[in-house]
Amino acid sequence: MKKELIKSIKEKESQLAKLKAHVEKSSICAELYNKVVLEKAILKKELEAMSRNVFVENIKRLLPGKKLYICDYFRN
Repeated sequence: MKKELIKSIKEKESQLAKLKAHVEKSSICAELYNKVVLEKAILKKELEAMSRNVFVENIKRLLPGKKLYICDYFRN
């Protein structure tokens, strides 16, 4: 799954490189360019979410953090 995401991100980058030359000439190309940029951003977020360790994040959420008191905001 990870390899497929990386492959599709590279495909989007190649599409962006091809469309970049035509963005100034046509509004349709500009819209398509923006669409591909959004798709690439979504794929990157999915890849980032896959690489995170869910188990460690769940443990961090369960452990209590440092308690802040009102006086802590005024220290300096």
